[in-house]
Amino acid sequence: MPLEPIGENAWLAEGGNVSFYGFPYNTRSVIVRLTSGDLWVWSPIALSEGLRTEVEALGPVRHLVSPNPIHHLFLGEWQHAFPEARLWGPQSTITKRKDLVFEAALDQSVPEEWRQDMDLVRFYGSSFMDEVVFFHRFSRTVIFADLSENFSDDFLRAHWPWWARFIARIWKIREPWGYAPLEWRLSWWRRAPARQALERVLAWQPERVVMAHGEWQRSNGVAYVERVFAWLR
Repeated sequence: MPLEPIGENAWLAEGGNVSFYGFPYNTRSVIVRLTSGDLWVWSPIALSEGLRTEVEALGPVRHLVSPNPIHHLFLGEWQHAFPEARLWGPQSTITKRKDLVFEAALDQSVPEEWRQDMDLVRFYGSSFMDEVVFFHRFSRTVIFADLSENFSDDFLRAHWPWWARFIARIWKIREPWGYAPLEWRLSWWRRAPARQALERVLAWQPERVVMAHGEWQRSNGVAYVERVFAWLR
């Protein structure tokens, strides 16, 4: 699919499905053109020739970003294609991908190179998972990876068996809930840091919400974020 504009200097790239513990998950990347003209690519998807041509027409790829240790599959492919790009991610991704060379781990501070365009906050407190959430100021878009999964009924019917669709409903990882997966929620034993991070996200007053899996939200971003994090309150 061609790149989809989602606001000022921001685009979505939709990829194919990948298997996660046997379940098909759609893939999605966000591409931002920074004020410098450099491109910032979040959660890179498989790089086809068509996608590469479209991306190169936007500007030079300089930053490849992993938001959590699950979203790393295509980092090496993109770095090979764009060798001048720098790799970024939380420590959990850096530890997992010892074959790649990253910049300093993302935590609660925005790298100087992005500061004019982006904000971030790291959700932590889970016993096995953390995630860095990003905000693009100019398109007013907050970007989640797996802290919100919002599968449509059409996608689930096309790709998941009936019993898995039932689980998706019980876990509320489908429309209209868009929650994080149940195992993530149950693993959040220390909720205070995550609640503080959520307050940061709401303070951004996002208009749009993009997540890696499912139906992204084109408007009413604050209301959406409040709804999908009802489990954290």
